[in-house]
Amino acid sequence: MNTKDSKPEKAAAIILAGGSGTRMGADKQYLPLAGRPMIERTAEIFTSCGFFSEVVVALGPENLKKYGPSWEARGVKTAPAGATRTDSLRSAFALVSRGAALVAVHDGARPLVDAGLIKACLAAAAAHGAAVPAVPLKDTIKTVSPDGAFFESTPARASMLAVQTPQCYRRGVLERVLKRAAVSADYTDESQVLEQLGIKAAVVPSTYRNIKVTTPEDLIIAEAFMKELKTDVSGVKTQVSRAGFGYDLHRLVEGRALVLGGVKIDHPKGLLGHSDGDVVLHSVCDALLGSISAGEIGVYFPPTDLTIMGISSVEIAKKTLEVLSSKKARIINLDITILAEEPKLKPHYESIRDSVAKIFKLDRSDVSVKAKSREGLGDIGRGEAIVCYAVASVVK
Repeated sequence: MNTKDSKPEKAAAIILAGGSGTRMGADKQYLPLAGRPMIERTAEIFTSCGFFSEVVVALGPENLKKYGPSWEARGVKTAPAGATRTDSLRSAFALVSRGAALVAVHDGARPLVDAGLIKACLAAAAAHGAAVPAVPLKDTIKTVSPDGAFFESTPARASMLAVQTPQCYRRGVLERVLKRAAVSADYTDESQVLEQLGIKAAVVPSTYRNIKVTTPEDLIIAEAFMKELKTDVSGVKTQVSRAGFGYDLHRLVEGRALVLGGVKIDHPKGLLGHSDGDVVLHSVCDALLGSISAGEIGVYFPPTDLTIMGISSVEIAKKTLEVLSSKKARIINLDITILAEEPKLKPHYESIRDSVAKIFKLDRSDVSVKAKSREGLGDIGRGEAIVCYAVASVVK
């Protein structure tokens, strides 16, 4: 993607996810694949591989309204899908920054693409202007009569390949493609227009694992591939789900502010601690660090460090997010249980939930907050302390 001693060229990724999924009987982009929406798995490869300065997802009107804010909150641009693939591409390309020298165009329904293939396609596009991944045909191909009733001829299979995505282009080449493409035409992929322009795309060898999920049978195959290996055939580690558990306890004392999940709660007592004593954020941070085997918050904020006395636990959360980012891990959801006799926390569920979601850059739907009492038993039951348990799920 760049020559020796030069800076890497900026690249943008466009993911086309506006299809109706008529052959699937449902919106295939959001069908679950190994427990998560397929488009989430597809986009995650492009947002986490480190090759792209920006990612744009083209969504149908309903999905854009429903999921658009969530994508934008994660730094992914969204564009309205058009009536055809080319219309959707035009819409998404309009949001690509002028500084992007390379553009990758990928099908939202190809969730098993790997970083190795993406890198190879970008490099080939940088060298040749355009690059398309492909695999050899496995079946004999025949042409049929106009009415589809009879076979007419058998093309030489050796001279043909089945093409996939991501199809990658130098920005100027893709601009020419979109300018040349007929407005009303419904191209199966944008590389078709290259032939009209006399531009030859470089062939990038791919694998059959980069399947496009179009039929219910494809979904079964994709599920099997997901379960097959943690590391794919190219040696590139695929992301897997991980979980972490966190626990924290702080004593309730007078003269301290009570802060839970970053929310200040009116109460005559607060939590005693080296920081602000926020047991919710402490337990969540420990759960997240545990999920990636990165220790616990005391490693990063030791209680012997007097310079951080009274630090806001939001700063601890920021450090935790930095550690997660360095390990290329992304939070999926948080489940939080607070154990307290006082104050009554049910009226504060939603404000704590909103605060935690904001701090960890999540949708509120990905954060669960609940509280239990000890029915007067023990130090918790006597209102002397508050405990918090947290479970975090991430992909890495």
